Amino acid sequence: MSHDNPRQEQEIKYSEGLEQGLYEELLPEIQKLPTIEVAEILMELSEEGFLEVFPLFTREQQAQIFSDLGFDLQYLLFDHLDPWQFAGIFEEVLSEVRADFFQEISREEQIQLLPYLIKSVRKDVIELSKYPPETAGGIMSTDFATVLESMSTTEAIAKVRSDAPSKKMVYYIYVVDNNMAMKGFITLKDLIMAEPHQKVGDILKSEFVYAGIEDDRETVAMQIEKYDLVAIPVLNQKNQLVGIVTHDEAIEIMRAEHVEDMEQFMGLAKSDEEADYLDDPVKKHYSKRIIWLASLAVLSVFSGIIVQQYEDMLAQVLILTLFMPMMTATGGNTGSQAATVVITALSVGQITLKNWLQIIFKESRVGMLLGMSLGVLTYINVLIIGSQSEAPLDYTLFYVAMVVGIAMTIQVFSATLIGACLPLFVKRLGGDPTVAASPAITTFVDITGLIIYFGTATLFFTII
Repeated sequence: MSHDNPRQEQEIKYSEGLEQGLYEELLPEIQKLPTIEVAEILMELSEEGFLEVFPLFTREQQAQIFSDLGFDLQYLLFDHLDPWQFAGIFEEVLSEVRADFFQEISREEQIQLLPYLIKSVRKDVIELSKYPPETAGGIMSTDFATVLESMSTTEAIAKVRSDAPSKKMVYYIYVVDNNMAMKGFITLKDLIMAEPHQKVGDILKSEFVYAGIEDDRETVAMQIEKYDLVAIPVLNQKNQLVGIVTHDEAIEIMRAEHVEDMEQFMGLAKSDEEADYLDDPVKKHYSKRIIWLASLAVLSVFSGIIVQQYEDMLAQVLILTLFMPMMTATGGNTGSQAATVVITALSVGQITLKNWLQIIFKESRVGMLLGMSLGVLTYINVLIIGSQSEAPLDYTLFYVAMVVGIAMTIQVFSATLIGACLPLFVKRLGGDPTVAASPAITTFVDITGLIIYFGTATLFFTII
């Protein structure tokens, strides 16, 4: 029985129908859908089908669809449409989308495109494209409304009304002086509810959150989330308003950063933001994974060396080999868990390096509680599992269980501290804490775990 999402089934039906040339029957229905869904339908078409269907939409629809397409299809339009036709669509697109596309194409293609754009758009594209994509300047939009502090509310409403067709975001209206220095903001509701002859300066909110033009984009997204903003203004060093970053853009940033963090944490090479799992070739997936795994495989040799050093003990107390996998697996899981908690807290701004002592103190207590709990559980497991095996002549099963349980307690405690401290250490060195990847932590904890396991066993078995 099929359990496909009804919307997915609908998209498949539409895309297959369009490929068959059923334009008159399907286009009226498709044009009623949200543009993101229209874009998804068009992305399922062949290149020939896509280029045949796209021009059938209105200019406004084409601009909205263009914003929701991946770069490959955007470039396909750039490469195949008449330059004037493409420029007309491009001018209607959100400013940040224009800048992203412009930065992706080659220098020669940029020079080819610019003459076809109207002067204001050409200037806007060049201005936005000069900022690195990981900064506020690289992701900001210039689609915002402004009014002067000295205007009456009636004059302000008239200006907003005249600006609205070319501005996509008018929920916040930014109050500036003649030099575009930001003085505050008002909402559309504030403006509508104010008295007709009241001055904008009398109703503006002068306390506001803003981003610097060179601020990291993830920091900007976190500010939007923290203060629950629809958009955040971006100011240059002269406190002039140069752009805004919207809530939608913040969501995209957080999603992209989360994917990047998780890939790095799992030991994958950094991927392109626009990368798609199914579209990426096997070779690319291979290259993203092999370097980390090969490096860690070499490091794992140390585990074998450690085991080799304790061959004599293992020969005398063979039952210890039964619990080595449990010891290393539990340590690896514990370390990865602690690292995930710390990295997540760092990424959302709940903690900083200044809190390192508090973090270590907290994780040491958590590690101790986890260690004692799992140590007791291990003691019981050894008694149950070991009852099916032959205990060493010189030691009782209870003694072996106690040794393994104590080793587990120490292993879990140390793994928790390693998992918590490694991301902090990497960040202190100026790196990305997510490179303290899960496979790296697991390998490191495996090595320390074996040392703890055999060291504890050696200590106790030589005492008895």
